[in-house]
Amino acid sequence: MRASLRFRQVANAINLSTLLGLLVAAIGRARIVRGPDGLLLARDYRLSVPQAPAFTIGNVILVRLTDEQLAGRPTLLRHEARHATQYAFCIGPVMLPLYFLAAGWSWLRCRDFAWHNAFERLAGLADGGYVDPRPAGRQRREVA
Repeated sequence: MRASLRFRQVANAINLSTLLGLLVAAIGRARIVRGPDGLLLARDYRLSVPQAPAFTIGNVILVRLTDEQLAGRPTLLRHEARHATQYAFCIGPVMLPLYFLAAGWSWLRCRDFAWHNAFERLAGLADGGYVDPRPAGRQRREVA
């Protein structure tokens, strides 16, 4: 494992965010399996909140998708892995209130929790499956 990924794994263990992720996984009756790059996948997460197909706490990615569905979204784990790195640099559980503030700011700006959320933008909106919430006529056009 690369040094940066080992750092993320150790930082998230020390800051207790991975432990929090494992606790949420247990509450959601998910089964834990090893994922890529030192991440843990909490498969078959059963709670209804949040409604995302996957979300991350520490080095734990909580997933509602089947293997087939996950295979159909090859960039989703990369997006969630970036959130794991954000936990390492945001002092673990402090990430949660910062994330919710960013989501609130995004909601106020465009009635979408992700589009103007700095954490989602840095994790890659397209990789996470997010689409531009603005009507087609108000979207910026790419110049070739």
